[in-house]
Amino acid sequence: MILGLTGGMGCGKTTAAQMLERRGFRRIDADALVRSEILPAAEVAAAIGAHFGPGVLAADGQVVRARLAETVFADDGARRWLEDLVHPRVFSRWRALLAAAPGGSWVFEVPLLFERQLENWFDFILCVASDSSTQLLRLEQRGLSRALAEQRISKQLPLARKIELADFVLLNDGPPDFLQQQIDRLLLALAA
Repeated sequence: MILGLTGGMGCGKTTAAQMLERRGFRRIDADALVRSEILPAAEVAAAIGAHFGPGVLAADGQVVRARLAETVFADDGARRWLEDLVHPRVFSRWRALLAAAPGGSWVFEVPLLFERQLENWFDFILCVASDSSTQLLRLEQRGLSRALAEQRISKQLPLARKIELADFVLLNDGPPDFLQQQIDRLLLALAA
């Protein structure tokens, strides 16, 4: 079974993915993959530096993610250019991981699942949702200002639309046990 996991920033996608991982799913976090494998690649860093200028690169030629984020979240064209550079590499890596363990149970944590029309990759799509005040509070606790959090949230498909498009919705406004209970009930239903 291959699950796609999406939701708004600060809604708890990572928490839900970790809970699924503890239940035996192999977990792939698209954002972590970009941070750990895609952006550090020399050809990707060079392309980013050539496109956005040396201000987004450190002295060693590596991408400074905070500077890059400032640029791309302020300019939709810049963000789309970066996504067009990065996403094919992410998809290639996914294909390799799936090919290495065919028939396994997977959960793919993908913030832009619907935005990039990736629905056909997955058997089921789960959306983790929380109310906007909880979402903003969580992002502020991560160090984002409210204005920056709202700016980044505005660049994604509205959470209400993700909820409409998903096969299943996990509510994450309560304690972690509540989220785990929803996941366990869902896994029982999917196994039936």
